[in-house]
Amino acid sequence: MTNDDAGVAPAEEPVAEPAPTRLEEEGEVAADYLEELLDIADLDGDIDIGVEHGRAAVEIVSDEDPGALTRLVGPEGEVLDALQELTRLAVQARTGERSRLMLDVAGHRAAQRRELEAVAAEAISRVTSSGESVSLDAMNPFERKVVHDAVAAAGLVSDSEGVEPNRRVVIRAAS
Repeated sequence: MTNDDAGVAPAEEPVAEPAPTRLEEEGEVAADYLEELLDIADLDGDIDIGVEHGRAAVEIVSDEDPGALTRLVGPEGEVLDALQELTRLAVQARTGERSRLMLDVAGHRAAQRRELEAVAAEAISRVTSSGESVSLDAMNPFERKVVHDAVAAAGLVSDSEGVEPNRRVVIRAAS
């Protein structure tokens, strides 16, 4: 008589959890680092981890007082940029690999992304209608990446020209 015959369910094999991907691991390491930072700074915030555009994506959010997190963004996102670099270094120190992790605080980069996509759409429209290249204002690496992605999605070509901090995106019709 088998277990099934006796009305006893067969023992289930334990299901192994899938091993975290490298990007998920980066997110976890970054979250640990940022949680410690929030504790030191005495700031309340939750950390969301994901993978977006082939990169680990970590966001610090707060339902209670999102305005308190603006200190982590700073004027024109300068503190956020520095915090992102420090977080990338913490991830690299732990994993031994260079990280391209993206950090957002209180939706700052998400709002910035929407604005940049609108700028890119307007420039794409100009290039499409005139056939002439369009050179945008100087942008930081995050901003340029957003524009390059939008341009590629529209089937046009873009390049970055110049030297930091005056590096800009030039959009042109595909040959």
